[in-house]
Amino acid sequence: MPEVIFAQGKTSPQVVAIAEKLLENSHNVLITRADAACAAFVLEKLPEGEYFPLSGALRFRRDRTNRGKGKIAVVCAGTSDMPVAEEAQVTAETMGNEVDAIHDIGVAGIHRLMSNRERLTEARVIVVCAGMEGALPSAVGGLVACPVIAVPTSVGYGASFHGLAALPAC
Repeated sequence: MPEVIFAQGKTSPQVVAIAEKLLENSHNVLITRADAACAAFVLEKLPEGEYFPLSGALRFRRDRTNRGKGKIAVVCAGTSDMPVAEEAQVTAETMGNEVDAIHDIGVAGIHRLMSNRERLTEARVIVVCAGMEGALPSAVGGLVACPVIAVPTSVGYGASFHGLAALPAC
């Protein structure tokens, strides 16, 4: 299982030092919550990494073998949920899983959810990243027979309360 470095609160040299040490014994390393300056510093020292600015994820993926037991679908309701979905996708891929990313299928446009039903049923697990009141994970759960992991985000209209309103619904 690859190691993960939480970059927030660390200096860029600290992140590099930790990553260098981990990469001595591991093929894959994931760095989360890296801002653009940290990512640039890390990539200057360790150029084989990939940076995902939307989520702040940075990964070193020397071993791209899929070790999972099936496809993981990472679903997000809308554009505002994409940073959270991207972090979930990059994490799952770095951990050796095949991922199908499905974006912009929130319940406000239920036809988009329904038009992706086949892709959803092909997944062994579905990660649903959505704000609001947690309607999307419930809707997805009603369409599939696999586990659905709800990840509330802190965005949305109405009384989302920075993601708290979705927690009891999920």
